[in-house]
Parts: sequence; structure tokens; C-alpha cells
Amino acid sequence: MKKVPYRNLISKVLGVSLVVVLLLSNSLLAQESAVASSGEGDAAKGKQLFNQNCAACHALNKKMTGPALAGVTEKYDKEWLYQWIKNSPAMIKSGDADALKIYNEYNQAAMTPFPLLSNQDIDDILAYTDAPPVAAAAPVAVVEGVQAGGDSSGISNEIILGALALVFALLVMMLVLVNKTLRRIAEANGVVLEKELAEKRLPIWKAFAQNQFLVLVFSIFLLLSAAYFAYGWMMQVGVDQGYAPIQPIHYSHKIHAGDNAIECKYCHSSARVSKTSGIPSLNVCMNCHKSIYEYKGNPEGPSQEDLANGYTNEFYTGEIKKLYKAVGWDEENQKYTGESKPVEWVRIHNLPDFAYFNHSQHVSVAGIECQTCHGPVEEMEIMYQYSPLTMGWCVNCHRETNVKVEGNEYYEKIHAELSQKYGVDKLTAAQMGGLECGKCHY
Repeated sequence: MKKVPYRNLISKVLGVSLVVVLLLSNSLLAQESAVASSGEGDAAKGKQLFNQNCAACHALNKKMTGPALAGVTEKYDKEWLYQWIKNSPAMIKSGDADALKIYNEYNQAAMTPFPLLSNQDIDDILAYTDAPPVAAAAPVAVVEGVQAGGDSSGISNEIILGALALVFALLVMMLVLVNKTLRRIAEANGVVLEKELAEKRLPIWKAFAQNQFLVLVFSIFLLLSAAYFAYGWMMQVGVDQGYAPIQPIHYSHKIHAGDNAIECKYCHSSARVSKTSGIPSLNVCMNCHKSIYEYKGNPEGPSQEDLANGYTNEFYTGEIKKLYKAVGWDEENQKYTGESKPVEWVRIHNLPDFAYFNHSQHVSVAGIECQTCHGPVEEMEIMYQYSPLTMGWCVNCHRETNVKVEGNEYYEKIHAELSQKYGVDKLTAAQMGGLECGKCHY
């Protein structure tokens, strides 16, 4: 049997590529470990402590509720910082000049003391604030959902793509050689490919046209199908299920209600006591976004779908800036300018004027969850109308949903009377008169 010389070449190339990748990876990891081990404090631990204790009021290079903390060790003595962080009110009360200066500059609001932080914890935080932020040299490229640039593995995307291209080229070369070998074997054994028979047959449309029974059946089927689809189209008039308009400020329910688990009724508070759920005022947004001025992303990283749709950290941060512009928030000086601009939100759920619906009756009295009508809001990047909101959909809910009578004297009384008169074990909205026309139309 003949030897195949290119097998040894493939083995050598793959072996050399693997060695180069391993050497580069070990070199970069060694550099990262050397950088991490330098300095008095651990910047990696300091970043975690900073996000847990400081990020609500401070940023590295930006003035927020408190001053920017980048290079703070160059402004103040470390021993002074220990005392200030652990007990700032005591230093203000003692009349310390630096403490009083900060206190008066930031609206005479004393910083929250952190007595549980050790000196080592503070050293770690200061090491993080002293570490210069890494600036992006160029926009990050995305290839098949993977972000390019230096990542923590130490292997660049150029090396990975080069290795994959080499393997692909070798596979193509092997397939070409196999194809040629198989053709030579076939020719040596006298094998000939079968040719398609050039047989003339009657066209299908002529055979169909000559059969009157098939033409009649097809005509009836076509008419019934047209009537069915016409009826279905007319029944969808006024039904906006799936409607997802683009809003002037992109608000992600997936991030707020999903990732951060914010309760629906925190923003839509009037749903508890009013007919409508209400549009949250922008000051509700600013309760959080006075301190959250940029989006730092999900700890698990963006999904391929988010990257494909352009939902990057920079995109969400830009939407926060739109909020600041609308409420007239001076981000630099941390105060309102008074120059506000209304946001023209686009309404999604819109019932006809002749239909009456009360949110408080369903949310507070009946205890129905928001997702029952609005769907999995916590998974929606763009809010859309989940349910059809038709009369039949509402009527079916009234027929199938059992009313919670526990702890409600009004419903308990009705339940007792119905049970005595009709022997009803479970009370539904339909049994309480929920199917009467006047309940929703008056």
C-alpha cells in the first residue's frame, strides 16, 4: 500500500500551531498574573468591593452624588482615608478641614460610614481607583456573536481564526484527493453514471384540465378556502395582538423586570387603586438613574440575539442620556436645570371606548398577576401586546377563573348565598354576573 505523504505534513502543521497557541496563552496569562500581584492592594478584589459599597454614589472618572474617586490617594493621606471611610460623620463633627470641605461642597450630606471595612479592604478599593481604566483603541468587532479584542483567555481571535482557516483548507484538500481517487476507481471498474431518461410525458396541467371531476372539486375547495381566509381576516380587524411600536426612549422590560427583578407595580403604581395602570412619570426612573448613569451589562454577557440587534452597553447608556435630556438633569453638576421635555410614549394596549376595564378590581381585589394578561413581560426586550384583548378572550377568563374569596367579606357573602341556593363549590366571575353585558358595556 502506498504511503500518503501529506498526512505527516498535516500532523506537523497542527502540532506546531498547537505549540504556538499554548506558548502565547501561557505568556499572556503570566503577564496578567504579574500585573495583578503588583501593588499593596488587590485591584480585582477592590473592584468587587467598590461595586458593592461605593458604586451607588461614586464613579471613577465622573462626579455623581459624591466626587470621582480616580486618583483619590494623590489628594488625601491614606490614614485620613481610613478614618473618613469608616466614620465620616465623626470627622465632620471634629471639625476636620478636608472633611468639612467635602461636606459643604456636596450639599452637606454626610457620606455613609463603613465601619465593617478593614484597612486591607480599603487598600483593595484604593488600588482599584488608582488603576488607570483600559481605553478601547478601536470599535469592537463582532464575528458570529463573539466579541473581538483581548479577552481573559489570552488567545486572540486572529490566532483562532487562522487555525480554523488552516484546518478548513486541509479538509478541502483531503476531500479533493478522495474525490479524484473514487473517480479513478470507478473508471477502472467500468462504472458509468445513469443518465436521466428523456421520456416524454403528458404535462400535469393538461391531465388535470381533462378531468372534469377534479376541476369541480378544486373549484369548490378554492371557493371555501377563500371564504375561510376572508372571514379570518375580517375577524382580526381591531385586534392588535403582537403590536410592538418603537418608543422614543428604548425601555427594556427584560433588564428592569427580568434581570433586576423590579416589581411591575413599582413603576405602574396606579394599577393598585385606579382604572388604568398609568404611565410612570420620569421622576420614578430618576429614583435609580440619578446614580445609574451607564449600563455595564449582564454579568453573563450579551446574548448573540442582543448583539445582532445592536443592544450593546453603549446603546443602553445612550438611552439613559435621552432620559437625562428629557428631565433636564445636569449630569456634570448633579442637579436639575428646569429645562424638561415631555416624552411622547406610544400606547400599546388600547381597548375600545365602549369597553370598561378596571385594573384595581383585577389586580388588588382579584389578585391577578400582571403576566396573566400581559404575558412574560420580564422576558420582553421590546414591549408588545401579548393577548388579543377580544371580548371572547375576556369572557373565557371570567368563565374559567375562580374568584379568591378568602379574606374578602364581600365575596364570602356572595359565595355563601350561591352555595346555599345552587350548591356552588367554587365561585367564578361568570357566576357572579361577570357575563352580563352591563358589567363591561354601559
